[in-house]
Amino acid sequence: MESCFVTGIGTGIGKTIFSAILAQRLGADYWKPVQCGSLEHTDTMMVQSLVSHPDSKFHPEKYLLKKPASPHDAAEEEGRRLVLGEICLPKTPNCIVIEGAGGILVPLNENELMIDLIKKFESKVIVVCSNYLGSINHSLMTFRVLENAGMKASGLVFMGEANPKSEEIIQKISRVKCIGKIPWVKSIDQEFVQKSAETLNLDVIL
Repeated sequence: MESCFVTGIGTGIGKTIFSAILAQRLGADYWKPVQCGSLEHTDTMMVQSLVSHPDSKFHPEKYLLKKPASPHDAAEEEGRRLVLGEICLPKTPNCIVIEGAGGILVPLNENELMIDLIKKFESKVIVVCSNYLGSINHSLMTFRVLENAGMKASGLVFMGEANPKSEEIIQKISRVKCIGKIPWVKSIDQEFVQKSAETLNLDVIL
């Protein structure tokens, strides 16, 4: 597996934590092409602090944008424009975990979306889901949009509080296999990431 793209059904649902867990499990590199906001404490910094695997490397972002907003908006704020053709995979002999910004329909610019970046890389796709009111709809729409674009998620992961009924119907309708269920804890550290990595079932994506 050369690359795995981690996307989600929304913002703030655990994509970064799961990316760290997946990188730890695979001994993979990590890369977030577009970072919006929190430039003093970026997602790359967080993942680097959580991953202890000696083979993992952490690649610099292509775009660092100050405003915590959609990439197209954050870029416009600085008089910039994201160009899909300029976002290229880092050269590495290792597998690489790519973390997207927001969900798959987040605009990169006025014409291109995050899903276009996923398609460009031809990566395996893992969708991070979280159980909240409306998450079934958001999850199934994400899978449907991927399918309509000629892609299918390789797996999904549930982050946070469990909801067996929601999880069951999402898997049944989407026909996407769950590779893990990661609960929220008060303290997320290297030990938590290591233990969570050990619970993942990656047979469906490897």
